[in-house]
Amino acid sequence: MTTSERPPAVKKPAAPKSPAARKTADKLGRQDWSSWPHYDAAASGFRGYWYPVTWSSHITGDPKPFTLCGEKITLIRDSGTVYALHNRCPHRGVPLSEGNQQFPGTVSCPYHGWTFDLPTGNLSAVITDGPGCRLTGKLGVRTYAVEERIGMVWVYIPVADEEPHPIDEQLPEELVSNAFVMGGRIEPRGGNWRFACENGFDEGHAKYLHRTALWRLLKPMPTWNITRIVPQGRWIYRVQDEVHWEADFPGVGRWSNKRWWKKQPPKETFNLGNTGKTDAVDPVIEAQEFPGFASLSMPGVLRIAYPKFIHYEFYVPVDADNHRYVGVMVNFTQGWDTLRFYAKYLGAVRWLFHGQFSGQDAWMVDVTDAPPEKLYRPDVSLTSWRNLSEEEYGKKLAAAGVTEATTQEEA
Repeated sequence: MTTSERPPAVKKPAAPKSPAARKTADKLGRQDWSSWPHYDAAASGFRGYWYPVTWSSHITGDPKPFTLCGEKITLIRDSGTVYALHNRCPHRGVPLSEGNQQFPGTVSCPYHGWTFDLPTGNLSAVITDGPGCRLTGKLGVRTYAVEERIGMVWVYIPVADEEPHPIDEQLPEELVSNAFVMGGRIEPRGGNWRFACENGFDEGHAKYLHRTALWRLLKPMPTWNITRIVPQGRWIYRVQDEVHWEADFPGVGRWSNKRWWKKQPPKETFNLGNTGKTDAVDPVIEAQEFPGFASLSMPGVLRIAYPKFIHYEFYVPVDADNHRYVGVMVNFTQGWDTLRFYAKYLGAVRWLFHGQFSGQDAWMVDVTDAPPEKLYRPDVSLTSWRNLSEEEYGKKLAAAGVTEATTQEEA
């Protein structure tokens, strides 16, 4: 009998799966975060980094409360310098942010007048116990290192008792070495900081989630891309190898982000901005030679480079369910051009980009519930970020002399 004469094969019905087999099949594609134990344990953030907390202009002589990496702190300015202290009086646990300054260089608890030295946190006086209080100099509250950069107050949350690294080592390099003008927004948001960070670097969501954003009203967005992640220094970059503006999906139909009122998308693949190629690029941005327009570094600093400006997002951990969103837009310009930037930013960009556009991200971050999760091809951006954070934080713990056993004991 020839091959063509053979009767068609009859497919036998599959045998019923055992409960164990069904459980295994159900887990196919599911993924927890056990492959990244440091990342999995970082619900309240990575310690050993500087975090932006608020605008410098918002910190005055009246103490203000904040939560950072699960720790409650109070910020207060005295003689031009900002100080950060643990926001709890050791007497009865009243927040020091409810108090005020009764003496220069100090902050006093509003309950019984326990007064703490701002630079050291030492108990300097107890007003209601008189000048001879025996506790003076024997108690205190924890203090934190503080710096002011790019118009914001930054606080260092240590791993152990180490000295903080210079903050300029953590800032995007181009912000340290170039003059610029900046506009931005800082606000509390729901959702874990990791969801916000992953959303920022996520390769797939912008094309679909933001298709209704007014910021994208006249600008084309791809339908799907082929991307790869390229490490360079302390950053990882998302590099676009292919950009597809529409596609036919078998059995479903054609889908496109093109619209008659939008600009026609370019034919070339591009890696500066996410809506098309341009001939005119700011010289400072061009000099950076970014491999891709989206990059990410520890402890969660996103950089989106466009031809004329760069957008940065800092995802500041509060606790397991909340974070602070810090989004800033930077133009590398000086002189009268700064007025043009501020007019454009305050007149349109702030409410279009840092408002409605970013609000779509806030919505998704707030409702994300992972793990478990089932990842797909574009999620290489997420797994690459987790790999980076796992490796870098492991190095930081080792440098601070913190072992895995120590971490588990503290937990």
